[in-house]
Amino acid sequence: MKKSEDLFDDGMKLPLVEEFYTLQGEGYHTGSAAYFIRIGGCDVGCSWCDTKFSWNPDLHPPVDIRQIVDHASANPAAAVVVTGGEPLMANMNPLTEMLKEKGIKTFLETSGAYELTGDWDWICLSPKRNMPPVGDIHKVAHELKVIVTGEEDLDWAIEHSGLVNENCKLYLQPEWSVREEVLPIIIEFVKENPNWQISIQAHKYMHIP
Repeated sequence: MKKSEDLFDDGMKLPLVEEFYTLQGEGYHTGSAAYFIRIGGCDVGCSWCDTKFSWNPDLHPPVDIRQIVDHASANPAAAVVVTGGEPLMANMNPLTEMLKEKGIKTFLETSGAYELTGDWDWICLSPKRNMPPVGDIHKVAHELKVIVTGEEDLDWAIEHSGLVNENCKLYLQPEWSVREEVLPIIIEFVKENPNWQISIQAHKYMHIP
């Protein structure tokens, strides 16, 4: 799949899937209010992905980022989470620059499969086996979140925890459809490795977007 930055004026327009104001439901910032911007385009292809509707950027019309920033700045929480899809398929520099000019904190959710662009206050790196992270994103990630579908994913998590900086938060998150099966495995792992924590998809339990 061609990088979206080639298709959308090098980041001045973005294939916007949806935007909404809600609470963060996963990882370190669970329970905090933020404005979510979901960018279209992803070729990582996780079988368990719950936003497959975002994969094809051609299905989502390009939107001027000035409009996106205006919408984001109209909300009480001066925080934006950019997610996908895989947002780094597009150039994030213009969007984050405009958000910063408005005094809005920027949070990124990414697999790291594409080169890092943008100025971020928080980077949540969630590496995937079929398209591992590129570049030096491990060194600047604030949060490592590994999705666990089975015991084999714990080895993947340990591998990537050795690449992040010493201040990076470490999370294991059960894949939603098999959460009952994998939670006992994750719980025992965290008890034996207390530098890790469990992340649950709290927004699904609370029935919010």
